[in-house]
Amino acid sequence: MSQTANQVFGIISIKGGVGKTTTVVALGAVLAQEFNKKVLLIDANFSAPNLGLHLGCVNPEYTVHHVMHNKAKPQQAIYETEFGFHIMPGALIYKKINPYKLKNRIESLKKLYDIIILDSSPTLNEEILTTMIASDKLFVVTTPDHVTLSTTLRAVVLAKQKKTEIDGIIINKVHKKSFELTLEEIEDAAGCKVLAVIPHELHFLESLSMNTPSTLHSLTESTVEYSKLAAAMIGEEYEDPRFKSRLLGLFSKDPRKQEMNRIIFKDTQLN
Repeated sequence: MSQTANQVFGIISIKGGVGKTTTVVALGAVLAQEFNKKVLLIDANFSAPNLGLHLGCVNPEYTVHHVMHNKAKPQQAIYETEFGFHIMPGALIYKKINPYKLKNRIESLKKLYDIIILDSSPTLNEEILTTMIASDKLFVVTTPDHVTLSTTLRAVVLAKQKKTEIDGIIINKVHKKSFELTLEEIEDAAGCKVLAVIPHELHFLESLSMNTPSTLHSLTESTVEYSKLAAAMIGEEYEDPRFKSRLLGLFSKDPRKQEMNRIIFKDTQLN
């Protein structure tokens, strides 16, 4: 049985367009639907919130901004989705807030949810520090190119300066081309383990147009990879339901590196 309940996971990046919010939504959906966890997603991208927009929550009455200004209780700014998880969206028009108050504001919510996931700001400012401070575990999302890797390294360095380690890297939008950085190159540069390699797939755009988590849109390679990562987050197992993949797994004697990294991470979660 999992022993990893009541944790806050921060999903960070220091570059827009890498799929950070898509990852937050995808993991939230899997944790709620596949593993029956109580999940809350919070938009901690205070200056440019878009978590609600991904899910069709356009003009909520109360938001995380109201909570930060003490104009609403945290429970008032939480909305149930049709996908089994809850969200605390942000306000598109807002007043300047003190982002360092987030950890205190959401502390009471940890008793109500198995997993809380923070969707951080993609900018190197005090907002991303908020996510680092408020999180128990941190994942950084990157794409396999030199430009994005350079910003990823800045996130890793900043986290270490704040005495907060990056617990894993999610490589997103992988085209499987020779010009892309390899998993090993990214790990060596960042000094962190890669926990998931998400291929670039057309269904991401299709699911976004439907305000639906990609992991609930269709069963693809990325769906399975997100599901395996979600399982590791809560110290559980996930078996690929696709017959062809299970068959190939029987004959494979060389598991992918991210598979081994997830096993190690899952074990640390249970200890």
